[in-house]
Amino acid sequence: MRNWARKFLTHLRGARNYSAHTLRAYESDLERFLKRFPEAGPADISRNHIRTYLAELPGAGAVAYSRNTVLRRISALRAFFRFLRQEGAMTGDPFCALPLPRKEARLPKFLTEGEMGGLLSRAAPARSPFRERDRAILELLYSSGLRRSELAALSVGDVDFVSGFVRVFGKGSRERIVPVGLSALAGLRDYLRQRGPGSARGDSPLFVNARGQRLSDAGVAFILKAWLRRAGWLKSVTPHAFRHSFATHLLNAGCDLRAVQEMLGHRSLATTQIYTHVSLEKLQEVYRKAHPRAPGRPAA
Repeated sequence: MRNWARKFLTHLRGARNYSAHTLRAYESDLERFLKRFPEAGPADISRNHIRTYLAELPGAGAVAYSRNTVLRRISALRAFFRFLRQEGAMTGDPFCALPLPRKEARLPKFLTEGEMGGLLSRAAPARSPFRERDRAILELLYSSGLRRSELAALSVGDVDFVSGFVRVFGKGSRERIVPVGLSALAGLRDYLRQRGPGSARGDSPLFVNARGQRLSDAGVAFILKAWLRRAGWLKSVTPHAFRHSFATHLLNAGCDLRAVQEMLGHRSLATTQIYTHVSLEKLQEVYRKAHPRAPGRPAA
């Protein structure tokens, strides 16, 4: 089975263009299943194996996994078995007719426009050698709604400073073009000017670490955490919260859902629809304008 697992991961990497992060997660998920049933071959796997595995998933060991983690592990296993059937190593689907948990419907965490403005206006210490870089990173995260892995993968040539766009390679190596705001462009110019002449090469990494190497996606999260600590920011904020805020603020301002889908790089419109929630401030504003007996409206 481990040979088949390696072939499956190679298939995902080569033919399906899965990201390194997804491949690591799938490899870990498959390894957990193979350790649980070390003697089972592709032809031996039955619904009893899957029932046993599913029963142990939510609370394996001392860890209670979230429902979405459980669903990801199920998804990895189903994709693996589908690959085995395509290759002729397995005939039936052991997941057939088995009830599966539903995905948690959680609203994404986001910052209000006031909170985002306040966070971006906080100045990094003047003595910080990476002041311009860190500000440019935060501005670009919010301006274009990029995932942190997408931002870390950018090269200088991916930014069109004249037209105000950035070329992004998202999940599955899908390319998209996303607008960049004036504040983010100004921050990028300041940062590249501070980096010096070597930053002008188009294939040079856009963001680099202290050793001059391409910044990792983990480095992006570390930079945000350090910025929040210096600013005395108590609210928990992740790089993905910038992406959530980007989408929420666009939709609250009346942006077309399809346009937001394109900018976020979502395959399905259903994925983007989670952002159609509105902030409490926006909800109150709409209510005050629309309801005849809302606070501040004269009684009929």
